[in-house]
Amino acid sequence: MLKTLAAIGVVTSLLQTPFAWTNPPPPDKIVIDVATVNGSGCPAGTAAVAVAPDNTAFTVTYSNYTAQVGVGAQPTDLRKNCQLDLRVHVPQGFTYAIAEADYRGFGHLEKGASGQERANYYFQGNAPTAFVSHPINGPFDDDWQNTDTTDIGSLVWEPCGQERDFNINTELRVAAGTSNTKTTTSFLSMDSTDASITTIYHFAWKTCP
Repeated sequence: MLKTLAAIGVVTSLLQTPFAWTNPPPPDKIVIDVATVNGSGCPAGTAAVAVAPDNTAFTVTYSNYTAQVGVGAQPTDLRKNCQLDLRVHVPQGFTYAIAEADYRGFGHLEKGASGQERANYYFQGNAPTAFVSHPINGPFDDDWQNTDTTDIGSLVWEPCGQERDFNINTELRVAAGTSNTKTTTSFLSMDSTDASITTIYHFAWKTCP
């Protein structure tokens, strides 16, 4: 089962990035329950959710999220995905949107290979947003980080007085291209074994009328 964590010290220093154009977050504790988790990038027990102590963000940490091609890879490994269905329990009188998402990982792409990270989001009952894609071309051997930012006028808010599940879809892809898959391996990973590589979702808050 996907682990749901209370605020933990390891994420505290990563989540101190409030947005100047948002209202202050609610002072009461935010709780996130995981309704369902599906996808080849997040098998049972390999992802954890944690809320920032100041309610400005939450993190998702994965431990088995890697797309790869080449030596040691299976044909289905070139694409990995994860869909999280979250229930964000918001204090009465507040509503939220996701203003920004920071994705981090490590990748090794041989010359001629390429990779892609992409994501979209939606509240239950709403149409999904368009996927935001970030390509990476080989040769590449380093940490990677992508940020998806939403303009304030385009934020999608949870309807006031309604609790709707929030869905996050992420995907990693790797294409061999002209690289030699018989002797090399190319991969993109969103894994972390020490909680240092996390996906961070930044809240925007406002009060309900």
